[in-house]
Amino acid sequence: MQIFGVDIGGSGIKGAPVDLDRGDLAEERHKVLTPHPATPDAVADAVKQVVDHFGWTGPVGLTFPGVVTGGATVRTAANVDRSWIDTDARALISGRLGGLPVTVVNDADAAGVAEVAFGAGRNRRGTVILLTFGTGIGSAVFTDGRLLPNTELGHLELDGHDAEKRASSKAKDDHDLSWQEWAVRVQRYLAHVEMLFSPELFVIGGGVSRKAHKFLPHIEGIKAEIVPAGLQNNAGIVGAAMHAAQDGASGGARS
Repeated sequence: MQIFGVDIGGSGIKGAPVDLDRGDLAEERHKVLTPHPATPDAVADAVKQVVDHFGWTGPVGLTFPGVVTGGATVRTAANVDRSWIDTDARALISGRLGGLPVTVVNDADAAGVAEVAFGAGRNRRGTVILLTFGTGIGSAVFTDGRLLPNTELGHLELDGHDAEKRASSKAKDDHDLSWQEWAVRVQRYLAHVEMLFSPELFVIGGGVSRKAHKFLPHIEGIKAEIVPAGLQNNAGIVGAAMHAAQDGASGGARS
């Protein structure tokens, strides 16, 4: 069965049909730049561009870079326009897509669900934490495969700042850090999260997961195992589609 997944990020919006049996993209993903300012209407238009690129007419699962409650309502918007707060994202984007069934979930939660089902967290017991490093830092916390939603650990304090302002991949670019210099910041962040949660496994996602060999060897002193995401930066798209299927929005999905 196929359902469409869209991953809304602070810098890009990407999507593709997902083969839910394989836990992988059924077609090469299509990506557009996130509009600036990333207002609800502007982002909804960009999502429509991605979906229309494939001529898709079935259910759509969406991720959002912030807290989402009730499967629809946005509660935080750190890396998109603040006008998203209290927006019914499901109603807005479903309307923009001509009434297609839509579900919305936190972006890191979606990526984590995909990694636990098909990627680096598969068959792992105990506490597993996925961290996505991109425009910000997203988090998904699992205990024996069960998700604690909307943890948003990127906003923990680190050196007097939101952690994502110090250790996201955007911070690496903004401060022109080498991979080794950035790894020092990531290590400090991981040590803080480890102190709070004592996980057995950290899964590192986001775009930097493709370049894990450049920074993971420089991270020391963390007791938990640290691995790159198996689905790399496609995990959010896969997880969005999985969430749509689990939410019952699969009517009209392709088989």
